[in-house]
Amino acid sequence: MSDAANKKNKDGGGGDIHVPDIQDLANRLRFAPQQGRIWLDDQRMMLMHVASLGALRQELIESLGKETARGLITRIGYQAGASDAEMAKKLRSGSSTHDSFLAGPQLVSLEGIVHCEPIALDIDVGKGRYFGDFYLVDCAEAEAHLASYGLGDEPACWMLVGYACGYTSTFMGRPILWRETECRCTGHSKCRVVGRPAEEWGDDALDDLRFLQIGDFVRFDPSPPEKLPPTARMAARGAEGQENDFGMVGISSGFNTVVHLVKKVAPTEATVLFLGESGVGKEIFSHNLHRLSPRASGPFVAVNCASIPDQLIESELFGVEKGAFTGATASRPGRFERAHGGTLFLDEIGTLSYTAQGKLLRALQEGEIERVGDFRVRKVDVRVIAATNVDLRAAVKQGVFREDLFYRLNVFPIRVPPLRDRRDDIPLLMNWFMRRSSAKHRKSITGFRERAVDTLINYRWPGNVREMENLIERAVILADDGGALDLCHLFTTGEEVNTTTFVVRRDGALLQASDLDEIDLAHGPGGLPRLADTEARMLRLALAEAEGNLSLAARLLGISRATLAYRLKKYDIA
Repeated sequence: MSDAANKKNKDGGGGDIHVPDIQDLANRLRFAPQQGRIWLDDQRMMLMHVASLGALRQELIESLGKETARGLITRIGYQAGASDAEMAKKLRSGSSTHDSFLAGPQLVSLEGIVHCEPIALDIDVGKGRYFGDFYLVDCAEAEAHLASYGLGDEPACWMLVGYACGYTSTFMGRPILWRETECRCTGHSKCRVVGRPAEEWGDDALDDLRFLQIGDFVRFDPSPPEKLPPTARMAARGAEGQENDFGMVGISSGFNTVVHLVKKVAPTEATVLFLGESGVGKEIFSHNLHRLSPRASGPFVAVNCASIPDQLIESELFGVEKGAFTGATASRPGRFERAHGGTLFLDEIGTLSYTAQGKLLRALQEGEIERVGDFRVRKVDVRVIAATNVDLRAAVKQGVFREDLFYRLNVFPIRVPPLRDRRDDIPLLMNWFMRRSSAKHRKSITGFRERAVDTLINYRWPGNVREMENLIERAVILADDGGALDLCHLFTTGEEVNTTTFVVRRDGALLQASDLDEIDLAHGPGGLPRLADTEARMLRLALAEAEGNLSLAARLLGISRATLAYRLKKYDIA
């Protein structure tokens, strides 16, 4: 059946429109209460009281006015819809356009927002044709508005209309405008929305587009960005892409705090000390601090203090004169001189010997150095950025790090949190490294399998971002071209993998994921799971789904009860 054939009479019911089973989406919902997190595929979600949503709407309306509040709430919905459209394309990449699109209406049901019933749907992405007509049954937003204001004269499902606009526009690749034609807030039994390309609404489309000055809708308004409301400009920046102007990815509060501090200190001449575990990205942040500073046109010189033998550290930092010692056949400038007019990055500074610390302190305080074997003082204009994974305060107390040098370096400390403390960044980093490694090794990788996503999100990441980059690059190399990354490609060197999450069953109850995912990861010569392991797992899944009812489990598997009993006995499954 073509997608166009799914279009029904606008006044008819939605019973004839095929709606795919929602279980594939429900299987991507994971609850991790020990972490205080809920995941929908690789997106972090949250539960919220409908009463709290109503209180928030009321506060916005009464403090900002109805027009401004509607714009803000609509744009929040637009952003959520755009994110869900990207997720839908990924989760149903092998499905028809019709089934893939209907993931959006099903996702808002899964998210507890509303139940969607399609009345009419005509979609052809290639030709840019779209028409949608949906009932919104038992809408949480309408319920919240009614509790605050009762019945009124205007539809009030602003966030859902914004969601529909964001979802459909992202899915279609062109602006699709939705309107609410019926609403419980105006006395109807249920809400109803209609969507079509923005230009098909005619001139009065501008009445609605003023609330959607983001993303693709910008083209319909000639106002320059500085004329838009601050919330619209903020939302537009958020939709531009995952990689920010640091050449890094991250959305967590910890990541953004570091970015904010770097941008604050970059224009100054202050010495900066990056603190954090190995592999969190201290050197990358240092590169970007230099790039954002007035010294950007000067050199950036990096020194790993841990990699230089103690007897050579002085000559490496300050240079050496010809004949200063055996083997010094020519004069050579040190790192300080090479960084003149720019930035010197001293990584792993906590490993410097006590003697080297004293000489470094003099260079920092006086802005001058002496080459080994030379008596001439040379002035250097260098900004120093240091980094360490050592607790320097504790090192000072132990007498292995000079207190005066510590305070000289600790002018503007920035602590970079470990990856396990900014798990919101994990999905972004996963996909970013996968794309980079795929391009580097000229392979086509489709994404990550479900259990791989779950495990990566829950893994402790002792090696932080560096470990993830290496792990995913290794997985890309091991995976088949045109395939997806699985656990057998990722965790191959003895990493301790443990997950404690819960998934949604068909009846809405939660089941611990480990009960469903006790998989023997042993693989055959071809790299695929053994048939016996797969069959045994399917039997266990069906039994768990049916709560031990053999007849129901057999129906779920499409086999007879006798066949099920035989196979359970064969695999010794109680």
